[in-house]
Amino acid sequence: MNGMRAITTAGYVGLLRPAPGTWGSALAVGLAVALHALGGFPTLLLATLLSFALGLWAVARDTAGAADPDRSEIVIDEVVGQWVTLLPFSGLLWAHGIGGTILPWPGLLGGFLFFRLFDIWKPWPIRVFDRMKTPFGVMADDVVAGVFAALTLLATGGIAHGFLR
Repeated sequence: MNGMRAITTAGYVGLLRPAPGTWGSALAVGLAVALHALGGFPTLLLATLLSFALGLWAVARDTAGAADPDRSEIVIDEVVGQWVTLLPFSGLLWAHGIGGTILPWPGLLGGFLFFRLFDIWKPWPIRVFDRMKTPFGVMADDVVAGVFAALTLLATGGIAHGFLR
């Protein structure tokens, strides 16, 4: 296996069956916890931006000439989308001075489930990016799914904690 495949499959996690996207998302949650513990929200944000750029580059190289670059084993997009989902959660905790080692499990589980829901369902405009069949589309549909999931996580967290009553 080559280096490009190691990136696009998120360390070959994308080769796990069944449901490689779910495995990639689960990996991303664990990595988000570690990144948040290492440096809080800024570290997770930087990792997300760098991984998007690296993923875009690697997907373009790994799928050059392919009719459909969005093969199921490519899960770097799930990693980035899952991190986009968890960024506001991490940011709120970090902004309130809550220690870097704390990412409460209800938010992590909710973020995971909401991201998987939007990534599989692909409502508009996620579907628009998914249909592009380009490396940018591969990455962008998961980023937009992550934004939808993040907003849903923030709203449900707000309701659960009495902020949206």
